[in-house]
Amino acid sequence: MSDVTPDPLTLKQAETRAWFEALRDRIHLAFEALEDQAPPELFPGEPGRFERTPWQRPEGGGGVMGMMHGRLFEKVGVHCSTVHGTFPADYAKSVPGAAEDPRFYATGISLIAHPVSPRIPAVHMNTRFISTTQSWFGGGADLTPVLDVDRHPEAKDTLGFHAAMKSACDAHDPDWHAKFKQWCDDYFWLAHRNEPRGTGGIFYDHHDSGDYARDFAFTRDVGEAFLFAYSEIVARRMVEPWTPEEREEQLVRRGRYVEFNLLYDRGTMFGLKTGGNVDSILSSMPPVVKWP
Repeated sequence: MSDVTPDPLTLKQAETRAWFEALRDRIHLAFEALEDQAPPELFPGEPGRFERTPWQRPEGGGGVMGMMHGRLFEKVGVHCSTVHGTFPADYAKSVPGAAEDPRFYATGISLIAHPVSPRIPAVHMNTRFISTTQSWFGGGADLTPVLDVDRHPEAKDTLGFHAAMKSACDAHDPDWHAKFKQWCDDYFWLAHRNEPRGTGGIFYDHHDSGDYARDFAFTRDVGEAFLFAYSEIVARRMVEPWTPEEREEQLVRRGRYVEFNLLYDRGTMFGLKTGGNVDSILSSMPPVVKWP
């Protein structure tokens, strides 16, 4: 028996990684089940299945890409990564606790789903745990309806999604939802078009209340709330037929996704700056897109 006491930070890193990977597994199963349940008259062909591709990062760590191109989900990526190393000097200055020591550890799950049907909104979710000389959680989830009728903030899908996020926040602090909802609205803003990317959700970063157990429980609840809320939306909307005009509108709106992720997204920048897997980082791009 070893008398060495495990480092508390190492235990946190292992615990958070295990949770993110367990959530990934559950989401894969849930989305594959939705593929099976999709009505064949609207979604012909064989139900999709996730393909997992491991990758290694030469500087330390790696991850597993999980991609599915199905009949219901035109493209969905649900990935986990755990990486460590040293931030580039120019980037370290912008990361809490890294200016004095650029070494870091990061583990998390990221998801982006682009459904075939324009009646089903696209969605993004990620949660992560990062440690430098400081440690914190970050993440959130946001919804992107593509049809004009669904892009109103009071549309049913959006109301249900926000209610789930609020419930996750309220279980830990009644002030968090308003704060993180506004953060999401501010963050997912296309400044060059003066419009939001979608109808929002929550976003938080550098989140350290001083209580690791509380912050980890909150992050777990965000993942649970996402899985429940989005699965319900997909199951309810996948029985609705759509028109060629609605598909065209969907493809044009997907262009906004591309613009945001390439111009503003901090996760994209983090992945590229830390030598992440380029295919995984850019898997958020829609499979088919148009600009008018």
